Amino acid sequence: MVDNPTSAASPTKNASNLAAQIYAQLKADIFDFRLLPGDKFSEGDVAARMQVSRTPVRQALFWLQREGYVDVSFKSGWQVRAFDFKYFEDLYEIRVMMETTAIARIVTEKLTPVLDPLRDIWCVSARKREQDPAKAATLDEGFHAGLVAAVGNLEMARMHADVTERIRIIRRLDFTKPLRVAATYEEHADILKAIGAGDVNRAQQMIRAHIAESQAEVKRITLYMMQTARERYSAREEA
Repeated sequence: MVDNPTSAASPTKNASNLAAQIYAQLKADIFDFRLLPGDKFSEGDVAARMQVSRTPVRQALFWLQREGYVDVSFKSGWQVRAFDFKYFEDLYEIRVMMETTAIARIVTEKLTPVLDPLRDIWCVSARKREQDPAKAATLDEGFHAGLVAAVGNLEMARMHADVTERIRIIRRLDFTKPLRVAATYEEHADILKAIGAGDVNRAQQMIRAHIAESQAEVKRITLYMMQTARERYSAREEA
């Protein structure tokens, strides 16, 4: 998974065409483990299932191949790539480096007022917290992106957005449990308070711990989902 999915030839630039729709569906199938790591299929299989021609299917699969989700072999067709936790660990490490650097600059350059919109979202009472998991996940991405964007380095913000997109396949799972949503609110609020107090070291320690806990949680959930998906698949095969 090495190329930027928002490059000129990617589906985000052609959102209305059929290939983009097929790409989105296949990516969702991989994200939700309807297509499991190691699963093999042909362009014809996908075309028949989605009732489309092979041409847009092939384009969608090439996009997914470029992003690292599938591989292709001349003899055996397409295959979902094995889940690579080391790849995601490396991306999380990059996130930590960018966000801790951003925190240091925010405090040093006295940019804390730029974070006021984030305080309005995260420093609230429990009854004002977002309870919908999908919306909470979006707000969470906005929090971390907002920290990086606050320093005004557009290229750094672009790189952070790219990393966020790449880890979304597992990171979104952190909001499937209400306790994790509540913990996210509390931890984000504490990080913002430490930044506001000018305590760089504490804020950096807190965001490292916050990201590490999220990373560990989504890994546990991902392994569980993969296992249960395999069990369902085996049960269907035996039926």
